[in-house]
Amino acid sequence: QVQLVESGGSSVQAGGSLRLSCAVSGFTVSSKHMAWFRQGPGKERNGVAVLLRDGRSIVCAASVKGRFTISRDNAKNSLYLQMDSLKPEDTATYYCAAAMIDSNLCGTASYNYWGQGTQVTVSS
Repeated sequence: QVQLVESGGSSVQAGGSLRLSCAVSGFTVSSKHMAWFRQGPGKERNGVAVLLRDGRSIVCAASVKGRFTISRDNAKNSLYLQMDSLKPEDTATYYCAAAMIDSNLCGTASYNYWGQGTQVTVSS
């Protein structure tokens, strides 16, 4: 049974850091393209970053470039999102997801497995 379980969300002040985790079961994290998405209140769910099977990463949201880092730990079968220099506009529910196809990896339609989400709130 496939499960993705996010954790690490919290309320922080602007300029702070958080590390989100996504524990994966049912497949090996290195066997699929994996991604983090986020959805703010009343907004669409948008891609943040993708980690390809081969270890390369794609930044989907230009606003996070240089501040967020996606990574994985194969031994722990987990995906991570290190978020530094957080801004109020980063406030959202963050979701990890596993891709079912190799194209359009910043779009939600390419993903068939999703976690339940973890809330990140950044105050100014």
